Amino acid sequence: MNASASHLDPAELAALLHFYADAGVEWMLEDEPVDRIAEFAQQQAARANRQPQQAPAVAQQPQQQGDGIAAPQQASPQGKVLPGRAPPPPRPSSTPVAIPDDQAIAAARFAADSARSLDELKVAMEAFGSCNLKHGARSTVFASGNPSSGIMVIGPMPNADDDRDGMPFSGRQGQMLDRMLAAIGLTRETVLLANAVPWRPPGNRTPSPAEMEICRPFIERQIALAEPKLMLLLGNFTAKCLIGGDASIFSMRGSWRDVTIGGTTVPALTSLHPQDLMAAPANKALAWQDLLVFKARLTDI
Repeated sequence: MNASASHLDPAELAALLHFYADAGVEWMLEDEPVDRIAEFAQQQAARANRQPQQAPAVAQQPQQQGDGIAAPQQASPQGKVLPGRAPPPPRPSSTPVAIPDDQAIAAARFAADSARSLDELKVAMEAFGSCNLKHGARSTVFASGNPSSGIMVIGPMPNADDDRDGMPFSGRQGQMLDRMLAAIGLTRETVLLANAVPWRPPGNRTPSPAEMEICRPFIERQIALAEPKLMLLLGNFTAKCLIGGDASIFSMRGSWRDVTIGGTTVPALTSLHPQDLMAAPANKALAWQDLLVFKARLTDI
C-alpha cells in the first residue's frame, strides 16, 4: 500500500523528515519532474542506433602490424578496449586534496588569529577548507547568542540537528539545554553557545586527535574574542579539548578549572552534556548539582 505525506499526521511527518535528514537526504524533489523510465528507454535506443554505425568504421581501420604501429583503440561500454579510437581522457576527480595535518593546523591558526571580531572569524571558518570534517558537513556551526553576556556554554561537536539548522544545541538536545539553563535563570539568548568542533563528523563519530587540533584554534579564538568571565563545558570531549588530561567527565564534573586562552585565564566548570541526561535520566541529579555550583558564581559577573 502506497502512502503519501497527506496520510501522515504532523508528528509522523516530522519524524520521517528527521529520518531522511539523518540518512543524508538533502533534496526531496527535483526542480522538474523526470520520467526515469522514458529516459532509460531513450538511452537504450541511442545505444542501439550507434552500434551499426560504429561497426563498419572499426572494421575498416588498417591493422598496421608489419611496421610495428598499432591501430588506435576505443573503450567499449563495458570498460574493454576495442580497436578504432583512442581511449577517453581520465575524468577529473572532485575529491578534496589531502593536506598534511601540521600544515592544516598552521593554516587554521593563521585564519583564526587574523580575525579581529566574531563576524570576521565566522567568515574565515566558512572559507577554511583544510579540515576534512568540513567536506562532509552541511553547515559550519558557529557561536550563537549574546557575545557580551560574559557567560559561554561550550559543547563538543554538532549533531545532525545542529548541522541541519546551522546552530549549536538544536533539536532535542537543545531543548534539554534550554531546560538546564532555565533552572538557573538563564536562556540561550543571555549566554553565548558554541561547539569545540564546528563541523559535524560523519555518523556523529568522535573527531580524531588531528581533527581536534585543526579545530582548536577556532574555538580558542571564539573564546578570546568573546572574553567570557565564566564558561560551562559540557561533555567529555569538550573537557579534554580545552582542559586536557584523560579523566572522564564523571570524575571532572562539578569542579572549577582555569582555562588559559591567549594569556587570559577563564574559570570553567565541567558538567554532563544534554545527551548524557537523555541517555541516562539518573544523570539529571548530577547535572543539577553542577548547575547550582555554576549559579553560585553568576554573582561574580
